[in-house]
Amino acid sequence: MTQRRLGTTPLSVAPLVLGGNVFGWTADRAASFAVLDAFVAGGGTMVDTADVYSAWVPGHEGGESETVLGAWLRERGNRNRIQVATKVGMLPIDGDKGLTPGHIAAACEASLRRLGTDHIDLYYAHRDDDAVPQEAAAEAFGRLVEQGKVRAVAASNYSAERLASARAAADAVGAPRFEALQPEYNLVSRGGFEGPLQDYCVAENVGVLPYYGLASGFLTGKYRSEADLSKSVRGARMKDLLEGRGASVLAALDRVAEETGATQAQVSLAWVIAQPGVTGTIASATSARQLEELLPAMTLELTSDQLASLTAASV
Repeated sequence: MTQRRLGTTPLSVAPLVLGGNVFGWTADRAASFAVLDAFVAGGGTMVDTADVYSAWVPGHEGGESETVLGAWLRERGNRNRIQVATKVGMLPIDGDKGLTPGHIAAACEASLRRLGTDHIDLYYAHRDDDAVPQEAAAEAFGRLVEQGKVRAVAASNYSAERLASARAAADAVGAPRFEALQPEYNLVSRGGFEGPLQDYCVAENVGVLPYYGLASGFLTGKYRSEADLSKSVRGARMKDLLEGRGASVLAALDRVAEETGATQAQVSLAWVIAQPGVTGTIASATSARQLEELLPAMTLELTSDQLASLTAASV
């Protein structure tokens, strides 16, 4: 499997990153282990999680995904083969959250314990925190890198302006820059990344690993009418997509899928992977069968005409 260098980080990744948001939630331990096994067998290298996954579930407190991933790493004994990405900022610890230096340090320690590892390969600021001076946050992330607890730092859900100022603040205090970005980006959600943010990442060689590559399952093609909205816990989110540009996107996906012999999900992910500045895309699966369907997206090459037709349909 061809791997891609993630910006200027020391990391090279397969172009499909496995999303761990479902671990311990819609995928129990056994299902999560099966998905992870299939991912590695298929050439995958990076698993993406966050400390806050899945605190939104009644009875959960956060850390469930990291705990499942840590248990799998211990059982399989393959930590040296897997790149672990996780995030800080959204799960409170003793009432503190965000990007205060104390919270960054405490959250990292908690994540390392749950993951059962001594380092995190890619550590994200889960979202911007304008209440904390960016220099202070940069220094806190820098200390983790100096201590060997984190290999590279990154940002998620940042605007172009704030990503640029965060990197400038890191330079000012001699701390590591955010060298990767995780925005929401897919065929039905393009506006948050395309434009100034994408232009900045391309110009500055910031690696980009978008999340929601399948728009919470919409781009698999399983939601075609309101009758389909009950198919999963995420179905209620699909109504707006069906009433918007979703129908034209699905029609274009159907055409390209027929031309290539690929599935709609594979085509959707391949479109993201082919976009300027994008290193790879993140997608999750709740079963090994689902995951195995996604893997061919890593090697699916769409023609310029196919890419253009998908792009036009999603405007």
